[in-house]
Amino acid sequence: MFAHVIVDVVHSNVAKPFTYRIPDGMAPEPGMRVRVPLGARQVEGIVIGLSDQCEVPPARLRSIKALLEPYAAVLPAMLALAQELALEDHCPLSETLRLMLPAAMRQSRVQAKQEPLAQLAANVDAETAASKQGRSQKRATLLRLLADGRPHPVAELATLVTAPQEALRQLSEAGLVHLSFREVFRLPYEDMPAVPTAPPPLTSEQQAALAIMLPPLTHGEGAFLLHGVTGSGKTEVYLAMVQQVLDLGKSAIILVPEIALTPQMVGWFRGRFGERTAVLHSRLTDGQRLDEWRRIRLGDARVVIGARSAIFAPLEKLGLIVVDEEHEQTYLSDKHPRYDARRIARSRCAREGATLLLSSATPSILSFAMAKRGDYTLVEMLSRVNGRDLPPVTLVDMRRELAAGNRSIFSQLLQQRLKACFDSGQQAMLFLNRRGYNTFVSCRNCGYVVRCAQCDVSMTLHKGSQDGADELRCHFCGATQLPPAVCPECGSKYIRYFGSGTQKVEEEMRRLFPNVNTIRMDIDTTQQRDAHYRMLSDFREGKAQALIGTQMIAKGLDFPHVTLVGVVAADLTLNLPDYRAQERTFQLVTQVAGRAGRADASGEVIVQTYQPEHPCILAAAQQDYRAFFTQEFQRRRTGLYPPFTMIARLLVESEQADAAEAMNGRLYDTIAAYLQAHPAQQRRVLLLRADCAPVQRIRGKFRFHVLLKLFEHADAQPVLQLLGELAQVSDPHCQIYAEVNPATLI
Repeated sequence: MFAHVIVDVVHSNVAKPFTYRIPDGMAPEPGMRVRVPLGARQVEGIVIGLSDQCEVPPARLRSIKALLEPYAAVLPAMLALAQELALEDHCPLSETLRLMLPAAMRQSRVQAKQEPLAQLAANVDAETAASKQGRSQKRATLLRLLADGRPHPVAELATLVTAPQEALRQLSEAGLVHLSFREVFRLPYEDMPAVPTAPPPLTSEQQAALAIMLPPLTHGEGAFLLHGVTGSGKTEVYLAMVQQVLDLGKSAIILVPEIALTPQMVGWFRGRFGERTAVLHSRLTDGQRLDEWRRIRLGDARVVIGARSAIFAPLEKLGLIVVDEEHEQTYLSDKHPRYDARRIARSRCAREGATLLLSSATPSILSFAMAKRGDYTLVEMLSRVNGRDLPPVTLVDMRRELAAGNRSIFSQLLQQRLKACFDSGQQAMLFLNRRGYNTFVSCRNCGYVVRCAQCDVSMTLHKGSQDGADELRCHFCGATQLPPAVCPECGSKYIRYFGSGTQKVEEEMRRLFPNVNTIRMDIDTTQQRDAHYRMLSDFREGKAQALIGTQMIAKGLDFPHVTLVGVVAADLTLNLPDYRAQERTFQLVTQVAGRAGRADASGEVIVQTYQPEHPCILAAAQQDYRAFFTQEFQRRRTGLYPPFTMIARLLVESEQADAAEAMNGRLYDTIAAYLQAHPAQQRRVLLLRADCAPVQRIRGKFRFHVLLKLFEHADAQPVLQLLGELAQVSDPHCQIYAEVNPATLI
C-alpha cells in the first residue's frame, strides 16, 4: 500500500502530493499526520489518499517514518474543505490544511500536560503501613490520605502536607505507594464559575422563531437569517437550538465576531452544557488551544464557541453553525489564505448536513437582500424580552456645542446625563472607535504631519503610564517614536496635537468625574491573556461605573445596570472612503445603543455628531433597520455597488516601488487584453483601473492595485478565475493577492 502525502512546507516546488511506501504494521488513514523524509530532512505531512498502485520507481520510493497521532487530525469533510479553499484561493493545499490544525501541533511545539498522581499500592492496608513509619509523621499522614485507594494529584496532597514529593518517593520505593502521571487539559477561563442554569420561559417571539427553525434542524437542513433587535433574546434561541442538536447526538459551532464577547458567551453555554463546551480563539495560549482542539477532536466537547478561526473546529456529526453578529467584517480574514468564515459556514453546513443560522440586530445589506430573495429564511424578533421599548436616542449637534464655546469632547447634555447616571448608582458606556490619545501630530507653521517611516499613514499619540513617556505609534505596523519637540521640517515649536481617542475620553472622564472608576477597553489595554474577561467581569461586578471602548464594546454585551450609552463621535466611520461607510456607521451606532436599558431600569442614548441631518444618522437614531435597508439598498442600486455588483482587485506589494508599479501595469495589460478578446466578459466589467492603493505603503512594502467593478453574473466568473491565476504569478520581488469584495480597500 502507498500513501499520498501533502508535506507541511509552503513552497511551489512541493505544492503537490508525494507518494510514500507504508511500512508493515502501519495503518495510516486519510487525514492522519505523518513524519516523512523530504530530501535530506524529515518533515511533517498529512495523508490525503491511499492506493495499492504507484508510478514512482521502487528505487526512488521512500517510506513513512511515523504516525504522529493514532487518529485522523483532519476529518474527511475538513480535508475536502481544505481542497476547496486551495482551489478558490489559488494557494497550495498545505496552506489551507494549516487552517485546520492548531499551530502548536506542528513540529510538536507544545507537549501534553502531565499531572503527577499518587495511589496506595494494591493489597496495602493504609493504617497498618502508617503505624510502621516510625518518626516520619509526613509519610504516615500521606498513607492515611491515600487510604481510599483512589489516585490523588500530588498538587492536591501538597495543600494538606508540606512538600510531599520526597516522602512519596520513599513510600514508592518501599512498595507502599504507586506513582504515575495522567494527562490534564489546560482549560481557558478556569476561574470562571460554571453555574448550572435552567432554561428560562421563552417569549412568544422566541417560541415562534424556534417553531420555524427546529423542524429543519431536526432533519439537518435549512439556512436562516435571524433579525432580532438588541435585547430580544437571540442567545436563548441559540441555546435551545444547541440543546436540540445535542439531543440528536450532533454538535454545534457558535461564532462570535469579537474575542471580547467570548467570555460572556462561554459563561452562558457552560452554565447550560457544562464541560461539553470548548473555546477556540487567538488569545488562548498555545497549550490551551491545543488542548481545546484535542477535546473537540476526541469528542469530549461537542459545543464550540469562538472567533473566526473556530469555523475549522474538528467536530464530527455537525448539526448547527450559528454566526452571531453576522454583519461584522471581522469574519473576513485579511491574511493569506484569505477566507470569509460565513462562506465557510455555508460550505460546511451544505457538505455535512447541518443547519446554518446567521443572526444580527443589524444584518448586512447583502444577507438581508439574500433573505428577501429567498436564499435564507428570514426570521424576525422585533421586541425586547423584558417588554421595554428600545432606549430613546438623542442626537447632539456638535457644531452648536462648538459655537457655544464648549471645546470639550463631551457635549453639555452628555455631561449632565453622565452625572445623573452616576448619582443614581447606575453604569454608563462610552463608545469611540479610535484608540490612542490624539489621532495625529502636525506643525501649525508649515503643515508637516508626523508619518510612519514604514507606512503611508500618520502616527497616533499614546499617553504613557505614570512612569512611562508619551509616544507616537503606527496602528498598521506598530512602530513607535517619541513625539517631536520641534518640527522636523521647519524647526518651528508650533507642534500641535489633533483629534481624540479612547485615552483622551478616559482622561476627560477622570477630570469631570474624579470619583468615578473607569475601565478602558481597546487593543492597547487588552493585550494580556484573559484581559477581556477580567475587565468585563470587573465592570459587571460594579467595580467601575464607566466602560470606555472601541468597537469591541459595541455589540453583544449584556450589562443589566447600564442605563446610559454615549457615542462620542458618530461621524468617524461615516466619512471613510468606502461604499459600506453608511452601513458600518448605522450598525455601530445601533448596536452600541442597544447596550442601554436591557434590564429593569430604562436606558438612554446620546449620539454626538457633526452631521445630525444625515439620513444614516437619523435612521440609526430611530433604530429602524428596515428603513435604513430600503434607503441604502436604493443608494447602492443607483451607484451600482454590491450586492448589484462585485468589487475585485489584484493587490501588489513589494519593497521596491518601481517593481510593484511595473507588475501592476503588466497585470492591468493582461486583464485588458483578455477582456478585449472576450466580449461577453467585457460587457460585465464596469470599471478596470490600475492605481496605487489608498494606503500606498504598509510595513515597508509599496502597494498598488488593479481595481475592477463587475456585474454579479455567470459571465463574470471567468474574469474572477483569471484574477486568481494572475495572483499565482511568480516574481522574486512582488507578492500578488486576489480579493473579491474585500473587507477594506486600503
